Amino acid sequence: MKQEHRKKMVAPIVVTIVILLYYAAMGCVIFLLPNTPLWLKAVLILVPLIPSCLILHVMLQRIREIKSGEEDDLNQY
Repeated sequence: MKQEHRKKMVAPIVVTIVILLYYAAMGCVIFLLPNTPLWLKAVLILVPLIPSCLILHVMLQRIREIKSGEEDDLNQY
């Protein structure tokens, strides 16, 4: 892999990690809520879990674009 590709992949990976840490913290706070039924906690944990999966998917797509040489998609429009 080229060195320039690695440099371009740093930002999407770092942003994804920061956002996932935020969602993980939100999930922990929801799970630690006192006097909340377990079924409600399970439903509320889906709130940060679904965007986390989507963010991971978008990051993987972006890494594939960078590896294939499509770094700047705006030139196509």
